Amino acid sequence: MVAKRIIFTGRVQGVGFRFTSYHLANRHKLNGFVRNLPDGTVEMVVQGQSDDIDGCIKDLQDSFAGYIRDTQVEEIPSEAKYTDFKITF
Repeated sequence: MVAKRIIFTGRVQGVGFRFTSYHLANRHKLNGFVRNLPDGTVEMVVQGQSDDIDGCIKDLQDSFAGYIRDTQVEEIPSEAKYTDFKITF
């Protein structure tokens, strides 16, 4: 199991990004959360199999191709506290 923190920049707030992220993360059987940040970006922390995380990121990039300007991905330590995927505020 791996964990990654992803920051999406562009026009990613107010376009259904978190809702879509929630559904895609569940489809890929990932745990973690997604939230809007005050600077207009969206942060997503996911845990699961590396291929599932990569697939989720690709699906999001495909779904929001005209909205995402940049995607920054960093590997982080996994945490047992993530047992499902949530939209947080």
